[in-house]
Amino acid sequence: MTRSPVWHPFTQHALEPPMKRIVATEGAYLTDENGHRMLDAISSWWVITHGHRHPTIMQAIRTATETYDQIIFAEYTHAPAEQLARGLIEIAPAGLQHVFYSDSGSTAVEVALKMALGYFHNSGTPRNRIVVMEHGYHGDTIGTMSTGARGVFNAAYEPLLFGVDQLPFPEPGDEQATLAAFETYCKSGGVAALLIEPLVLGAGGMKMYDAKVLAGLKEIASRYGCLFIADEVMTGWGRTGAMFACEQAGILPDIMCTSKGLTGGALPLAATLCTGEIFDAHLSTDRRKTFFHSSSYTANPIACAAAVANLEVWRTEPVGERIHGIGQFHRTRLSRFEGDKRFANIRQAGTIAALDLKVPAGGYLAEVGPRMRALFRERGLLIRPLGNVIYLMPPYCVSESDLDRAYDAIDEVASTVLGQG
Repeated sequence: MTRSPVWHPFTQHALEPPMKRIVATEGAYLTDENGHRMLDAISSWWVITHGHRHPTIMQAIRTATETYDQIIFAEYTHAPAEQLARGLIEIAPAGLQHVFYSDSGSTAVEVALKMALGYFHNSGTPRNRIVVMEHGYHGDTIGTMSTGARGVFNAAYEPLLFGVDQLPFPEPGDEQATLAAFETYCKSGGVAALLIEPLVLGAGGMKMYDAKVLAGLKEIASRYGCLFIADEVMTGWGRTGAMFACEQAGILPDIMCTSKGLTGGALPLAATLCTGEIFDAHLSTDRRKTFFHSSSYTANPIACAAAVANLEVWRTEPVGERIHGIGQFHRTRLSRFEGDKRFANIRQAGTIAALDLKVPAGGYLAEVGPRMRALFRERGLLIRPLGNVIYLMPPYCVSESDLDRAYDAIDEVASTVLGQG
């Protein structure tokens, strides 16, 4: 077999077998070249919300291709972008009034950082410090790597990264330390923005914290005139039980980033929403105050049409009921592992369920991770543990029998890798 020239993401090709080709997707399943169906229990890296190839979204894409391809967005606008922007503002936390389009979660966060620094620069009160949370992950561009946890993900690129101020993760019982650290940073007067994943830190290990902490951080930010950036790239679109995780803390961010589920997972698209005050700081007859950011495919009309269709699915289908049902199912099935000495830190937020397998060497590079992934694959399941952290984040069309199969596999695989099966 000829070796593929493709270089896959987050893949050590010296250790992995040749990639199977996926030939079809439908609902909660992927079908490979051998006809094997795989339950997509992690929504293909958290992007697929309603299920693969949702008919409403697929039809919107087909229709859009009859009229559009890419249009330069610095010179013109188009109906899908306008309609989507209005729809996003309608469902987003109150106060967000403008929408800037980009291509991915990473670029949405880059846009947010530049908006924040530009706001203070144009206001004549420069602030340049960014505060983030320990274990956070915001993407793989230079700016987002700088704001994420330092470690194996970015060690080779350290010379390119800029410094940020880091808050300790709010461990249960020690949440006050996080709030106190943030207030200390804010008192310096140089903090432009707090950038945070609300309620759940995804790639950092599905770490979850209380909504009261989020509310407390927003209160401090507001008191000191610091902008609050909510990175809802993973947590948005119902993943934590609400449309956006910020809603669960009752907070209104100054800037919010969304991607992944924006198109239902069908096409790449991202949006950074901001308040009128931030937009107005860039609105001037002085062209030097322009917001200098773009990408070639900004507001791709076909992707925007898919996102508009996604909004229609949310309006016309019982998506909230499906999310609630998955959350209840997780709670019931996770209870089987309570008191189980193989696991620690059993947790759940909306459609996200996670638990840590107790092994001598944990962390993202834990050898148990690839082994578990292979064992899940043998059982017809796409589950990619984050090292020793096993998690489920299924599309909302998943059936209870499918989830039962996933939980049974977690039980079996854990016993196998721990030498008990």
